[in-house]
Amino acid sequence: MKKTIKDIAKEAGVSIATVSFIVNGKDQHISEATRQRVKDVMKKYNYIPNAMAGSLVTRRTGIIGLVLPDITNPFFPGIARGAEDRANEEGYSIIFCNTDDKIEVEEKYIESLSSKMVDGIIIAHSSNSEEMGEILERTQIPIILIDRDFDSKNILGKVLVNNKDGAYQAVCHMVERGYKKIAYLSGSLKTQTAMDRLEGYKEALKEKNLPVEEHLIKYGEYRAEWGRKGVKELLTEKRDFDAVFCGNDLIAIGAMKELLKNGYKVPEDKGVMGFDDIYMAQMVEPELTTVKQPNYEMGYQAVDLLIKHLKEKKSTKSHTVEKKTSMVMLNTEITERKSI
Repeated sequence: MKKTIKDIAKEAGVSIATVSFIVNGKDQHISEATRQRVKDVMKKYNYIPNAMAGSLVTRRTGIIGLVLPDITNPFFPGIARGAEDRANEEGYSIIFCNTDDKIEVEEKYIESLSSKMVDGIIIAHSSNSEEMGEILERTQIPIILIDRDFDSKNILGKVLVNNKDGAYQAVCHMVERGYKKIAYLSGSLKTQTAMDRLEGYKEALKEKNLPVEEHLIKYGEYRAEWGRKGVKELLTEKRDFDAVFCGNDLIAIGAMKELLKNGYKVPEDKGVMGFDDIYMAQMVEPELTTVKQPNYEMGYQAVDLLIKHLKEKKSTKSHTVEKKTSMVMLNTEITERKSI
């Protein structure tokens, strides 16, 4: 017969409240001997606490939802790893959700996580649309934005990278290496990351007294297939360019493959530079020069920000004070390899 918390308390010779404190990690005031005695009884009967029942009392489930746009993109597992490590340090579990950059899937997951009473949601959203704002504002769960910026009154905090400066530094670096006609293959302008990187690209060209040529800018998706297609368009249109800056490393890898396929040597004929520094960047030939994003740190900091909020909320009795959105802005750096 399955043992209850009452049975555990009786055999250990303690109160039900004492067992509950130990189960929920609120046992700082309980002696080590008592803690061990209760744990021994729990182990003896393979007693597994009912987490949902406990959450009804504590209003905490110990679960965080992590919503990512494309788990096949090697950039995002680094975020997930950082988030998981920080969560584990505090005894939290992570539920991972992959949206394929589709807002309707995003909405479904946010509703599902809310119904499961997760303690918070960390999300790299798919779109800066009004619809996205409505989805976030309907959510009563604390929300942390990661990687992709967005303004909404329901956002508790943001962990972002300075994408504009990263792109600016990259293009300046390319110009300093001798490139003057730099094409840009962008990700989707639905996201703030793409808009910021585009702005950094343009600002760098202006800073270096080079023209911004709109016909050298192509817009697509953050995928390798788009890199191949974008370069193919530039070549078909007979555009004059000596290098390609890409919105992420996957685009850059696709771009480089298409250039090589068409008989161009990289970097001798045309240079290629990416953004992210995923592990694949050093596996291609030539190895990809890129902008390194601290993706592990992003995930780690996002969970840290959420947990700090949960602790602050628990320690204060007043919930009427309006808090400003917390912001963590991380910097990028150039990883020099062999593609420019």
